[in-house]
Amino acid sequence: MQRLRQIAPASELSAGGKRCLLPQSVDQLATLYQQYPQARLLAGGSDLALEVTQRHRDLPLMIAIGQIAALRQVERGERLRIGAAATLSEVYPLLMDYHPAFGELLQRFAAQQIRNQGTLGGNLANASPIGDAAPLLLALDAALLLRHGTRQRELPLRDFFLDYRQTALQPGEFIDSILLPAQAPRDFRAWKVSKRLEDDISAVCGAFNLTIEQGMVREAYVAYGGMAATPKRALTCEQALVGQTWDRATLERATQALTRDFTPLSDFRASSAYRMLVAQNLLRRYFIALTAPQTAIEVVCHE
Repeated sequence: MQRLRQIAPASELSAGGKRCLLPQSVDQLATLYQQYPQARLLAGGSDLALEVTQRHRDLPLMIAIGQIAALRQVERGERLRIGAAATLSEVYPLLMDYHPAFGELLQRFAAQQIRNQGTLGGNLANASPIGDAAPLLLALDAALLLRHGTRQRELPLRDFFLDYRQTALQPGEFIDSILLPAQAPRDFRAWKVSKRLEDDISAVCGAFNLTIEQGMVREAYVAYGGMAATPKRALTCEQALVGQTWDRATLERATQALTRDFTPLSDFRASSAYRMLVAQNLLRRYFIALTAPQTAIEVVCHE
């Protein structure tokens, strides 16, 4: 084993005319990605592999990032900083400590084998409208630290998703890390609705984060996946909540406002009408969880 550790890591793998570059630092990655902006970044590969096996796409050039230690680090400070290549299993203990609702939902994210391989940064960069991490991070008002060459910029996650599987990433730019609050909001909740408890894709995923003081809604973050071409905050719904008394009347106005925020599509997972009803009922569920927690029944996982 000692001899194996002394072998210098390869800088490139190639086979059949295809290449995979293996940078060992973030600086090397930034240089290579500027040089080859057409390359596909490979972290866990849980989504990228499907492009080959199901869509039969040719990927002549990839840049692997899972071996870069700095991109797998997790830092605790005024904000949590999660490296883009940290796997979902690696970030699970952190999220359970700081944002338990996020950690609980993560137990329903795909299956254990996928969580061991897939990364939080990859889930966001893939920009799927039904990616489970994005609605929760939107409700936490998270931000991304992006890197392009020697330049860095911080971008609120709400500005990252532009259209279906389109993001604000520029050619040669990549996600360095995800930034989210270190202090857990008291009333942050999230739920995923799917046909199976685990190893399934959401029909709808909802995340809710309200600040309620003396019975009034002071701040509201409401976000959904599966309701639009991108994961999206429900801004009209939020406006219907802020400044209002937290009661049934306000709740029903907010649920109706969701019909102005979203026009969900129908597909083999769920109809448009079903998705809208589920989104509205998740908001009602949130109301019950806060106002009558003793009546709430939560099934988080099974043994």
